[in-house]
Amino acid sequence: MPSNTDSDGPRDVAAVVRRYRRLERPISAGIAVLVGLVAAVAIITLPLVVGLAVALAVFVAVRVPIFETGGTTTLSTQQRPDEVRAAFESASPPPLVFQWGLADEVEQTDGGWSYEISYLLGLRSVRLHVETHSGDDADLELVVTVGDQSWGTYRVDIEARDDETIVVIDTTSDRRFGLRRLPQWFVGQRYRVAALSAQGYTVVEQDARLTL
Repeated sequence: MPSNTDSDGPRDVAAVVRRYRRLERPISAGIAVLVGLVAAVAIITLPLVVGLAVALAVFVAVRVPIFETGGTTTLSTQQRPDEVRAAFESASPPPLVFQWGLADEVEQTDGGWSYEISYLLGLRSVRLHVETHSGDDADLELVVTVGDQSWGTYRVDIEARDDETIVVIDTTSDRRFGLRRLPQWFVGQRYRVAALSAQGYTVVEQDARLTL
């Protein structure tokens, strides 16, 4: 369950995830429909060879992996350091809320957790794996893969400070993505603070990067 000591925590997290899904899914579907319409119009209105070339170029353009994400987030919480670490090692690590929150199936593996996430009205799905272990230059590392491909790494430092716990998450993307994935990133950024707050964390500082 989400790492919030408040009994309303899981319901609050679920509510934020639902808001994320209600915005992200239609936008992503709309982009897919728009791309299909542009390709169809090109094939219908242009000479066949030219239209096919334009349609192919449009499909390739939205899929070419050109963007990379990353950044550093500093959180504070009233939870103890051992509770924070347990949350990051659990089936619901705080920074991956929009993955486990939308998962159709969650399974424990030898090194961590596996999430089955469906999309396109259930017509397609992806399996995301998270392995958790102590890092060389951090207290904890979450290594995320999709299939056999690297997806990203979260390096987590946890420090008790006065009457609170400070958590610093350094995120490194291990793969690039295309235009069709931009809605997920932007909508995720919009709801990330609320999602973390619902889990008992206050965002002290956030530096999210989207680069070519």
